[in-house]
Amino acid sequence: MQIYCQQLLQLLQLASPLLPVGGYSYSEGLESLILQGKIGDRSTLKTWIDRELQAGAIGIETAVMARSYQACCQLNSAGLNYWNNWLTAARETEELRLQSWQMGGSLIKLAIEITPEIKALSESIEHSCHYAIAFGITAQFWQIDRRAAILAYLHSWTSNQVSVGIKSIPLGQTAGQQILWQLQHSIELRSQTILDLADEDLYACSWGSTLASMQHETLYSRLFRS
Repeated sequence: MQIYCQQLLQLLQLASPLLPVGGYSYSEGLESLILQGKIGDRSTLKTWIDRELQAGAIGIETAVMARSYQACCQLNSAGLNYWNNWLTAARETEELRLQSWQMGGSLIKLAIEITPEIKALSESIEHSCHYAIAFGITAQFWQIDRRAAILAYLHSWTSNQVSVGIKSIPLGQTAGQQILWQLQHSIELRSQTILDLADEDLYACSWGSTLASMQHETLYSRLFRS
């Protein structure tokens, strides 16, 4: 029971919105869609997030996070570098790539401050560390269950997207919590399919969010960095 409680507390800390990695400052193109009028209420926001969960890049990113977790279990620095480079190649816009690098670097720095043992393996990564890779390394070193880490990663991303909608549409906090509640089943289903994905199945239909991310820099005014 004590071990379970410790793992649960560590999971809550890793997935906390208070974690200083800067995720709250990115919309991943969602702000563009809101300002263009394509998303403007609770229903359209929920539909967009749900579709991204099922077919978008977040599912593939989470699958790579799970692979970095496994590579960390095996002290496989070559595997970590492979998947880190794979994510760099898979990022379709500079904004999304820079976001992932910034958040990954911030998480690794924080994790080393808390558990210095992470430093040796994290230093084996040859290029800038993506957030998914940093999350997988940290979850494994903190002895968080891999399935729980997958759920937490998906839920954290979903919460951030809901937060963007609350600020930009705008929506009330209650509406945001209703969306999160309604998306729980989608998060659970996606976590199950992610565990079964083979390497050759890592692809996504993300052109909508990619175009929205590319258009973000041309907005007249912005609350978010992407």
